[in-house]
Amino acid sequence: MEGTDPVNKKLAAALSGGAVLVVALSGCSSNKGTDPKLIAWAKTVCDAVPAQDAKIKAANEAISTTASDTTSSAATIQKTDSQAFQDMSDGYKALAAAISSAGAPPGVDDGAKRQQNVVTTLNSLSASYADLKKKVDALDTKDQAKFASGLQDVASQTTQLETQSKSGTAALNALEQGEVKDAIAEQASCKKVSSTTSTGASDPASAPASTSTSSTAG
Repeated sequence: MEGTDPVNKKLAAALSGGAVLVVALSGCSSNKGTDPKLIAWAKTVCDAVPAQDAKIKAANEAISTTASDTTSSAATIQKTDSQAFQDMSDGYKALAAAISSAGAPPGVDDGAKRQQNVVTTLNSLSASYADLKKKVDALDTKDQAKFASGLQDVASQTTQLETQSKSGTAALNALEQGEVKDAIAEQASCKKVSSTTSTGASDPASAPASTSTSSTAG
């Protein structure tokens, strides 16, 4: 749709990096002898990751696909973006809930603090995406100029999301240290997510996430 296409592409590009958070939990080495309790904790966390990772990536892809289709109507863009924001919000909220219910990683110094920092940042991201959904839902699809202007305002708010994503990644990296990293590295579910991210690097929407995780996965 003329007028909204460049804006929606900007929106898609800005949001695609958010997927980094769900794949940051992927160790690349494993030391045998890790505390069994910590292994059990890591399994609880990692088992919740694949489904939410898939949901968030699919939401990013939906926005990207709609953005690349110049024939998309305002109503289609609104519907797609609204559902995508809802899915992202739900995905991060579910991840926060999983890490919260898992409790602090056992035997880890400042484990409770690190865990809470991750939960806080993920819940914050969830709330931000929920807010974007409300703003998209309120756009006037019957007036192209107003819709394009409103979508531009939504896209401009992604700067906050980028900041939150960086904070979330930092919190996850802080949580994933030492034996926690080793325990996570042994989990098939986290390995699956890491592998999927690597194979999806050719997808433009996956590129930011792939680039960002290259420094955290190894």
